[in-house]
Amino acid sequence: MSSTVDAAPLEVLRVLRDDGTADPDLDPKLSDERVVAILKAMIQTRVMDERMLTLQRQGRIFFYLVSTGQEAIGVGTAAALTADDWVVPSYREPGCFLYRGVAVKDMVAQCYGNQWDNTHGRQMPVHYSFRAQNMVSISSPIGTQIVHAAGVGMAMKRKGAQTVALTYFGDGSTSSNDFHSGLNFAGVDKAPVIFVCENNGWAISLPVEKQTAAETLAHKAIAYGMPGVRVDGNDVLAVVKATQDARERGLRGEGPTLIEAVTYRMGGHSSSDDPTRYRSDHEVETAGQRDPIERFKDYAEKRGLWNAELNEAEFAAAREVVNKAIKDNERVPKPELESLFTDVYAEMPPSLARVLEEEREARGEGKFP
Repeated sequence: MSSTVDAAPLEVLRVLRDDGTADPDLDPKLSDERVVAILKAMIQTRVMDERMLTLQRQGRIFFYLVSTGQEAIGVGTAAALTADDWVVPSYREPGCFLYRGVAVKDMVAQCYGNQWDNTHGRQMPVHYSFRAQNMVSISSPIGTQIVHAAGVGMAMKRKGAQTVALTYFGDGSTSSNDFHSGLNFAGVDKAPVIFVCENNGWAISLPVEKQTAAETLAHKAIAYGMPGVRVDGNDVLAVVKATQDARERGLRGEGPTLIEAVTYRMGGHSSSDDPTRYRSDHEVETAGQRDPIERFKDYAEKRGLWNAELNEAEFAAAREVVNKAIKDNERVPKPELESLFTDVYAEMPPSLARVLEEEREARGEGKFP
């Protein structure tokens, strides 16, 4: 039995107009409270990224990845989900974590890898995992989360749950084997999965035009029997709209959706990258004119929900939250040796118990640091 899917449109879905108003035919019609919550989450994301990157430059944490310029994607998709939906994230969506209720203090703890870190210092910084928010651990290998999300969606379908799985990945991941495997499994199974490709123009130093011969990354959806949607990734209302539509489609039993969110990576790939070696200042400055926070702030002002005074106060409050989280976390010691065995076995086997006891004895004799 075969099915056909219309070719992905070349047009980019946009809701926000240049004058700060929304297209009435596409407007997701968010409540005042949700508009303010989205804007606050985007601001908190921007402030946290700036501060944490500074910490890395000072040698207080060893690595960081910023999402500057891409805040609308993480926050906008989160705003279109329910608390019961599953998220299989990548490393450029801290806004999704914040919008879903994760505390800044807990995210900072993970970057420090201290005793407050719920992963016990075993992950790289920015590789968060929060069970209470249905957010699976971030994985460094490119594209692996795509297959994981397909599996989560297939499981939700078999359970009859009215939930979807959503995953994020970059344009570079569309060249990975796991992109094919994940979309193929989800497409065949008609699993309720939302695949969000953050096309920020660069896979570290490789431009997207050298990544694929397809007209758009959204066109890749056709081969897997699902619709592909191109959306302005710097337009948070468009991101919300596209995600809402994809979620409703999945819950109707119509299968997965590939969303290509067209955006731009304003910073380096990571704190270890120097983007000035492969792209021009003019390119970055031009992209910066489409700042997602500024665009949504204009919209909120048009609705009478925001002004310069509120904006200044919110940025100050966001900085205070981050600075307090840093101050508190810097007083917390690193995990004890015994934490190596935490969350490994429900009951520690005798062999590991002996190893632990030997290490304790060695430390007591001064043989172990």
